Amino acid sequence: MTRFALADTSIDTATLRAQLLDDRVGGYASFEGWVRNHNEGRDVLGLRYEAYDALAQAEGERVLAEAMERFDILDAKCVHRVGDLAIGELAVWVGVSAAHRDAAFAACRFIIDEVKARVPIWKHERYAEGDAGWLHPEARP
Repeated sequence: MTRFALADTSIDTATLRAQLLDDRVGGYASFEGWVRNHNEGRDVLGLRYEAYDALAQAEGERVLAEAMERFDILDAKCVHRVGDLAIGELAVWVGVSAAHRDAAFAACRFIIDEVKARVPIWKHERYAEGDAGWLHPEARP
């Protein structure tokens, strides 16, 4: 079962959420990361996410597998956008279902933190001043 995905189109959160629910679920937690109009004191006009697809898929799946083993959860999914995104667009979504809310919250936090730290996805911001730049360029190949 695929739990992690990259998407070059809008993320359908309702469909993803529905895939996580069944009669055993007593708690559901999600995280949505949106493109904001500022970063570190600079006005941002939009951004582009790029990924090393094969490695991102593999590492993303490892993160979700670790969450399934580490927390008492029933299921989890994560989708991260790639390509050009505008201000206000959904960039990343994490959803977790569990019998109890504590496990769902903890696993959701673990997943987004580990995806951001380990999955090879890079952000290139476009600024109002006319320039652009990679965030964390030292992590790019």
